[in-house]
Amino acid sequence: MTQAVLGIIGGSGLYDLPGLEKTEWRQVGTPWGEPSDAILFAELDGMPLRFLPRHGRGHRISPSGIDYRANIDAMKRAGVTDIVSVSAVGSLKEELAPGDFVLVDQFIDRTFAREKSFFGTGLVAHVSMADPVSPGLAARIAAAGAAEDISCRRGGTYLVMEGPQFSSRAESELYRTWGCDVIGMTNMPEAKLAREAEICYATIAMVTDYDCWHPDHGAVDVSQVIRVMGENTARVQRLVARLARDFPREHEPCPVGSDRALDHAIMTAPGARDPGLMAKLDAVAGRVLSR
Repeated sequence: MTQAVLGIIGGSGLYDLPGLEKTEWRQVGTPWGEPSDAILFAELDGMPLRFLPRHGRGHRISPSGIDYRANIDAMKRAGVTDIVSVSAVGSLKEELAPGDFVLVDQFIDRTFAREKSFFGTGLVAHVSMADPVSPGLAARIAAAGAAEDISCRRGGTYLVMEGPQFSSRAESELYRTWGCDVIGMTNMPEAKLAREAEICYATIAMVTDYDCWHPDHGAVDVSQVIRVMGENTARVQRLVARLARDFPREHEPCPVGSDRALDHAIMTAPGARDPGLMAKLDAVAGRVLSR
């Protein structure tokens, strides 16, 4: 079986976990561009971990400016089998209050200014996104939360907006009528690309605000987001540390096939495939292209 390697994509604080060993920041080059930052290679109780600051250390890169293809390709080259995305979100439901953690299982992608696929002209592929989150990985996160007495709501829909501005009130109300639970700017196309790269993916959505729809709360601002994120840091550190300690050392097959998403996805006939694009896909799709 394949050795499990846990990848964490998120913000500051996550790569300062107590107990990390064999830590080393490494630049990982990709044919798609530069990742947001170097990747922190580390271990926790023998479990291999890879931390990637989504916006770069110091939060230098806006959501629209992130090279999501480079980030996911770099994680694949670093050996990652399972990605946990830790993301700040706004709440679109009364019962989801600032400070709550939500393990979403669906996304609505409203972004429009980002490269969303590794594939294209010369090598066409269509992966299923019916189940964008690996339920096995989400269950592991929920179990780690229970062990640490950290409540994590299972299930929910994350509306991914382009940003970098927050929603208008009309947009916020529209997304509520769609039944969305939380709103943020970063998990698409990240989840789509992880699926194409055959990496299991799950999100810990940390609620920081009520967006701008709630009549008893003011419009969201950066100071509010930063304050709640700071309050969440210790809890999410405990959650990730417990997840790593309890995580199986051998990669478990994904119940919805996230780790074999390319088995029947490639449409282009072998003789019509672009050699240059195939070379760029050596990490992402090497398993199927080498057959």
